[in-house]
Amino acid sequence: MTCNIPLPEKDTKFNEFYTEVKEIEKRDSVLTPKQQIERLLRPGSTYRNLNPFDVLQVEPDTSIEEIKKKYRRLSILVHPDKNQDDPDRAQQAFEAVNKAWKTLENEETRKKCMDIIEEAVGRTDIMLAEKRKKAKKEGKDGIPEDDPAKYKHAIYVLTMKLFADMERKRRELADRDQEERKRKREAEIEDEENAKAQKEWQKNFEESRQNRVNSWQTFTSKSKDKKTSKKIKVFKPPKNKPESRS
Repeated sequence: MTCNIPLPEKDTKFNEFYTEVKEIEKRDSVLTPKQQIERLLRPGSTYRNLNPFDVLQVEPDTSIEEIKKKYRRLSILVHPDKNQDDPDRAQQAFEAVNKAWKTLENEETRKKCMDIIEEAVGRTDIMLAEKRKKAKKEGKDGIPEDDPAKYKHAIYVLTMKLFADMERKRRELADRDQEERKRKREAEIEDEENAKAQKEWQKNFEESRQNRVNSWQTFTSKSKDKKTSKKIKVFKPPKNKPESRS
């Protein structure tokens, strides 16, 4: 990671060393396609590549125009079409570069990254101030982080941790949101099934009700027929009696 971090000017030797560090960073920022792929996929890249400035090898205060130029150069270097001897790894590196650019291209996400860099610098300075006080009480002359390279490394380590924390929170929120959507969908499905079951029950109830009505009407109709047949009396003429003669 390369960060434009102001360092205290102690003496000429210190400034020369700092200049040497910057020259090394500048030299290492131009790598071959194979070296860039190795850099982007090295052990620990899962966490290192969370820092888009580190992926694109740019300073946090670099203009968006310059970042775009660096992105284009890197994307060409690691493009799978340019690395047909190792297309799978090239694709992974290419995706890391694209993701870094998308993060920095967006003003909101870029600001979040800048906030992390600033927080890492601030927290490191506070931590080292306490460490210097402790060293002074113990009679020690300075601390290892007075070395600019070690100072930058301390910031780098904390920056990586802060990016990892941000990613962990993002995933937790995403998982929580997914779980909430899943719960809502399950509730919707349950409501749909209940509504379907209610509709089916209502339909069956109406059908059975009509059947009961029809059965009752048939029954009452037969009962009326029976009563009517009982009330109707067949007229029978009287029998003729023979006349008696005296």
